[in-house]
Amino acid sequence: MKDVTVYYKSWCPYCRMAFALLDSKAVEYEKIDVESGLELEQAMIRRAGGAATVPQIFIGDRHIGGSDDLHALNDAGKLDDLLEI
Repeated sequence: MKDVTVYYKSWCPYCRMAFALLDSKAVEYEKIDVESGLELEQAMIRRAGGAATVPQIFIGDRHIGGSDDLHALNDAGKLDDLLEI
């Protein structure tokens, strides 16, 4: 299974929806709380090509986008292949 990273903020409902989908697939993922420091948020924005909203989700080196993008991949039947499960 590829490494999964989710940049998030604790109050974000879209972050919780992304976590719920990943949890339902028993995916282990790294959570990075960008509220913990400005440098984390800036690192997320750089890594996400300028995207400043949360969540920002990465599978391996691939930028997936946000929760809607993650769910769209799942609905299209492509998420499991990306995760290699």
